[in-house]
This record gives sequence, C-alpha cells and structure tokens, in this order.
Amino acid sequence: MRRKKPLPIYENVTITDVAAEGKSLARITIPSHDGTPESQLVVFVPWCVPGDVVDLQIRRKKHSFAEAEAIKFHKYSELRTVPKCQHFGVCGGCKWQNLPYGEQIRFKQQQVYDQLTRIGHLALPQPGTRSDADGMEFRNILGSENIFCYRNKLDFGCANKRYLTREEIALLPKQSGDGDVVESAKNAPAVGFHITGAFDKILPIEKCHLMDDLHNRIRNAIRDYATANRLTFFDLREQHGLLRDIIIRNSNSGEWMVILQFKFSEDAAADKAKAEQLLAYVAEKFPQITSLMYVDNQKCNDTFGDLPVNLFKGKDHIIEKMEDLQFKVGPKSFYQTNTEQAYHLYSVVRELAFMPLSDGSRAGEGSPKVYDLYTGTGTIANFVAHEASKVVGIEYVPEAIEDAKINSQINNIGNTEFFAGDMKDILTDDFIAAHGTPDIIITDPPRAGMHPDVVKTILNASPRRIVYVSCNPATQARDLAVLTEKYSIRVVQPVDMFPHTPHVENVVMLEKK
Repeated sequence: MRRKKPLPIYENVTITDVAAEGKSLARITIPSHDGTPESQLVVFVPWCVPGDVVDLQIRRKKHSFAEAEAIKFHKYSELRTVPKCQHFGVCGGCKWQNLPYGEQIRFKQQQVYDQLTRIGHLALPQPGTRSDADGMEFRNILGSENIFCYRNKLDFGCANKRYLTREEIALLPKQSGDGDVVESAKNAPAVGFHITGAFDKILPIEKCHLMDDLHNRIRNAIRDYATANRLTFFDLREQHGLLRDIIIRNSNSGEWMVILQFKFSEDAAADKAKAEQLLAYVAEKFPQITSLMYVDNQKCNDTFGDLPVNLFKGKDHIIEKMEDLQFKVGPKSFYQTNTEQAYHLYSVVRELAFMPLSDGSRAGEGSPKVYDLYTGTGTIANFVAHEASKVVGIEYVPEAIEDAKINSQINNIGNTEFFAGDMKDILTDDFIAAHGTPDIIITDPPRAGMHPDVVKTILNASPRRIVYVSCNPATQARDLAVLTEKYSIRVVQPVDMFPHTPHVENVVMLEKK
C-alpha cells in the first residue's frame, strides 16, 4: 500500500479574514521548487479571528485550498474577546463568540455583499451607501438587540454515547488497557448537541446562553431524572433506547413548551409508563411549562412532522405577540427563533412591500393584492394584511397552514387565504388565474432557495414588486440573478437574527423594470 505523504505544519501564519461557515482564512505562499513558480494556498481554520498569528497543522488538502487546525498561538488578535460559554471551541453553535459583536455584524454585512456580487453577479452599491445613478440602496445591517438569551427554541439530542474532548481524554486515568477506559467514558449517556462528524455522539451541555436560563434547568433535570431512574438513552446507530430528543420553546407571552421524543420498544406499555412518570416529574417540578407533549418516534431520524404529538399537560400551543397581533405556535410550527429580531425583520418586509414605487405610484393603487410564499404560520401574511386588499399564503406544512388560518381568526383578519402543499405544485399559472394576479409577492423560502419552477411562475405573474427574504444569501443570489432579467433591485437590507453564528438574513426589494 502506498503510504500517504504527511501533511505539513506551517509556522507563524497570520489569519487575515473571515470565511464561510464561521471559519477564518489565511493565505500561505508556497515557495517555488524545481523550477515551478511559487503559489498561494488558501487555508480555512476554525476558532481563530483575523489578526491571530498561529502555527497551522494541515488536516485536509486539496489542489487550491486546505483545512487546518491552529496548534499553537504566537499572538492573539486585538479583535478577540473572551467567549462567555464554557462549551466554546467544541460545540459548533456559536463559532463567533470570540469576536466582538460589532465585528460579527461587520463581517456578516460584507458576506451578504460578497455573495450577491460574486454568485449572482449583481451590480450593487457598497454596503451602507446609495447609488446616485439609479437610487439603489444597500442599507447597513440591523444588529440584534439581544446577543444572548435571544432564541425561543432549542433542540437537544439524547444519546447513550457522549463525545469526549481531547482535554477530557487526557485527564482519564493512565493504566493498562487505556482504550477500554476511553471507551467506557464515551459510553456514558448525554443530553446536548450533536457533534459534526460524529453523528451518533452528543456533546453534553451543562449551560447554554442562547435561551432563558429556565431551559437549562429543564434540560438538566430531565437528564438527571433519566440517569437516576436508569432510563435508556437512544443509540442512533443501533436504533434503540427510550429517551431520544428534547425540544424546548418559549414565547414573549411568558409561555413554555416542552416536547419529549421517545422510542418505545416492543414492550410499549412499560416504556409508555416510564415516559409518563418522567413527564409527570417534569410537570410538577416546572409549573412554568404551559404545554408539555411527547412523541413516540419509531423512525431513523428525529423529525416528527409526519407523526402524532400527544398532549400530556396544558395547551397544544404557545402564543407569540407582535404589535397588536397574536400568533399560535404549535409543536410543528415554524416561527423565527429570535422573537424580538423577527419583529424588526417583518417591519422591514412591510416597509419595503408598501413603499412607493420609483415613479411615485403605489402597487395595486394603494390596496394591493399580496402573495406570501412559504408563509409558515402566516406571520408575515397577517402582519401585512391590514395594508392589503387580499393576502394569499402558501406553505408546505399542513399543520402550519391550519395555525395560519387560526392566527387570522384570533386577530379578526378576514382578507387572508391559505393553501398547503409543495410550492412548485401549487403556485402555477392556473392558480394565479384562479386567485388573482398579485401586485406584490413576498417570498421567504428555506435555505435551498426557490425551485426554478417557482421563479418562472413569479416571472410569469409579473407583480409590480417582489420582496425576497432569505436565510441563505448564496441561494438568494442565484435566484436574484434570474429575477433581475425583468426586475431591478432597489433595496438590500441585511438583518442579523443569530448573534455569534455566521448565519445572516437578508431582505431584497425588487421592482419591475
């Protein structure tokens, strides 16, 4: 067998920039050899910030780029800040906690600009400026008011194998058969987040700062009860074990929802009794929980959109408030996970949807017909309904559509219609002919962006204005490249929904040429 060439170590390398997926970037000049010209290697490094000077161990190398790990720090960047979380550097959730928040949003704004211009080949003014030629505006990013305790939902995996860090392995007793010691430590149950590259192992989480601290107490109490009472934790490889997942949600109305996922064995009656004893313990210990539910999930993954959810205590939903509106959020409903920032995001959408057109007129002569694509629980549709003559919402998840209808009812909104199904199958030319041509289309697709058939139908519908909300500016750029054949971009507005992560929302308003 041919031996692999050892990967090199590069010393005293300066980290120069921030890259995708929360990694940092360095450029290393490779000296000429045997008459070949010198070249430059782009290296992606996690857990560093621009200005760090490090030694890099290459872990994976391709022709034009490599991935590396910082094995020694010679100098720490002046940009650095001390991470708040004890799990930073192992948990992959908050990769930018070592960057001050002002730097985070500066990099995110530049990321949006780079992706729209490089992937979509769109001509845009620099961030924070307006083009004098056509009035196109690239607004400064809207930062989040809260950078900790901002999430309203977290999902924790439960596993019979925990992830051990290098530091934890180093502290294990040194004796003959060390491999057995390590394996025994790994086989301890854990509740926390999945580790990238080790899908069947869970990093135990003691304290997460992304949600109100009550969620930490609930999660840890469930873990301690299950351990003390010898409940089995899920084995993702072997597909057995009772406790498999915990979902915790809260709302700005003060309500809390907890959903426990189990996998009942062949002795389902005994497992259900154990599960209900755990649920009763949680209900008694945490009276703040207003909605306590559980799922028997026999599938190979933790998704439960197609499974029944059983109510154990309280209501089957929680209520979110926005201005004078209330929104019902069920266990399967999508709702923006940063509640307060969602209000600012939707305010931007409403402003851009109904602001005057370039010629001073208004779409739909001031009472426009609006289509809200990927409407979820109808949050945007109901939020903008009072500005429209009619709002048509479309969403893939039937349960979310039922919540959207209820949200219109409880808010006394009578000019909305909602339809469930695959967007590319529902939004057709015939559908538009039946329900009326939209003056404004608002679209908020998933990370994959819009299906080409959906983009084609939007172009055929030819609304005066499109407001495109995206959680992935890269796929948004791809779709905008097609839409700009008939539309001009007027406003770009990045919005940070997820502090300490590289993720960013972006709103683009387009107007028919």
